[in-house]
Amino acid sequence: MTTSRDRGPADALADALDLPDGEARCAELDRIAARADVTGDVPTGVAARFALIEAYLHLGERWRLVEPVRRCLATLDGPAGPDALRPGAVERLHRHQRQAVEALFGTPRVGLDQARALLDDLADRLGADAEPVAELRCRLADHLGDEPTARREYDRWAAAPPHPAAGCPGCAPARRAELLAGWGEPAEALAALDPVRAGAVDCTDQPERALVAGLLPWLRTGEAARAARAHVRAYRRHRRERAAFPLLATHLRFCALSGHLAHGLDVLAEQLPRLDHPADDLSAMEFAAAGSLLCALAVEAGLGGRRIHRPGHGPRPAAEVDVATLGGQLQALATTLAGSFDARNGTGHQSGRIASWLAERPLAEPVPLPTEDEFDDGAGAEPGPPGEEEPVPLSLALLTAALDARGDGYAVEPDGAVVGRWGAAVIQFRRLGQRGEILHARAVATRRLPATRRAEAYAFCNAWNHDRLLPAAYVHDPGDGSLVLAADVTTDLAYGVAPAQLVVLVTAAVSTGVAYAEAVAALPGD
Repeated sequence: MTTSRDRGPADALADALDLPDGEARCAELDRIAARADVTGDVPTGVAARFALIEAYLHLGERWRLVEPVRRCLATLDGPAGPDALRPGAVERLHRHQRQAVEALFGTPRVGLDQARALLDDLADRLGADAEPVAELRCRLADHLGDEPTARREYDRWAAAPPHPAAGCPGCAPARRAELLAGWGEPAEALAALDPVRAGAVDCTDQPERALVAGLLPWLRTGEAARAARAHVRAYRRHRRERAAFPLLATHLRFCALSGHLAHGLDVLAEQLPRLDHPADDLSAMEFAAAGSLLCALAVEAGLGGRRIHRPGHGPRPAAEVDVATLGGQLQALATTLAGSFDARNGTGHQSGRIASWLAERPLAEPVPLPTEDEFDDGAGAEPGPPGEEEPVPLSLALLTAALDARGDGYAVEPDGAVVGRWGAAVIQFRRLGQRGEILHARAVATRRLPATRRAEAYAFCNAWNHDRLLPAAYVHDPGDGSLVLAADVTTDLAYGVAPAQLVVLVTAAVSTGVAYAEAVAALPGD
């Protein structure tokens, strides 16, 4: 029998691209790339690594980009040269190279020397004055606490013409404003936002991203009412967007420094569960520091007795935590993460930055917050049914809707399991995990083998698991003289799943489960 491992890397890559997102897909793409290297199939190796890079980006794991980007660059510089890449791939590779360097800012998992080497290489390819190079050097110097170098590179960045390998041009004003605000220049930070405020940028994250960048500068320049309006307008959107988690720290700092402590505790209570699944270590550190500051000021204001629900996560049980205790927990997390960054960087800058946040005091007397009804663009309306590409928590309704979209027949059991029959397979879908965030599909072959064929059943499952990535096959002995041959597929959807994506996952589980059951049915007769 010809297996996926017997086929060439190009055929294996075509199969891997049909796998659902997740660690199994990443592992298979990495294996294919390595095999392509051994066989000398350069185009397939490059294509597999590009797919691997995209998979890591989709999973939010930018820190894993360094190695596949480095290998693609080596191919570009090797004997095959640019001909090994598809049209437009060199420009894409430069963007991914920028993203790999940016990963350094988000997590200490990326080595400083690794990021510097990639950045120097990007400068060699694009030029030292290229927009992405100047921006990255500015942000790297700022991350390390080297403000003079950061300011020099900032001027070079601001003067550089747009470059296709740079980040979103519509978000560049906000990124510049954040740097200027951090350097203690609130008026200059607000001036940097002028292109967004004038409607001169085209970006779906705007104007809310820019409004957040202006929150503290407006407070520091005496425009508390304007900051309050910006917070309410932006938070209506950011409260539900997964990608907006890094912006929540500024919302919390605004609440703390503008005197809106009770409202800030409401925001903290609403967003606290997201801290267990942050975008990266930097956003977790900043959220925790901002939350700790808010809690400390709330305790001083007599609000320390309020209790906030903190969900369980890993070994930590769910609990109702008073504000003072929660503030201490968040401070410990923030300082620990800052120490991790500083240990990697060889500086004390991040620890000092977090300490300065924790020492902040209110900047203005509270002004009334506007109501969401004052904004008529509909951004604060209650969410309707999720769009096909919008990630939402896995639910029974979402699962049955995916089966309905396929036209499948099924039954829902009292415990919430969804069961159906597809040819020679009975497939059961369950939601596992503390929050029902894990999709588990179990395919059971309708054909059973007698217990006397146990060795053959084990050999069959071992061969299947050797040759096939999914599903994971095993033998179950119910004790009635027969053997049940079953197979499982498990997908962690802790970050949510889009309805369209769930249809793909269900389709993959059904197709692989049916293939397994048909292989069982094709075994020699009893």
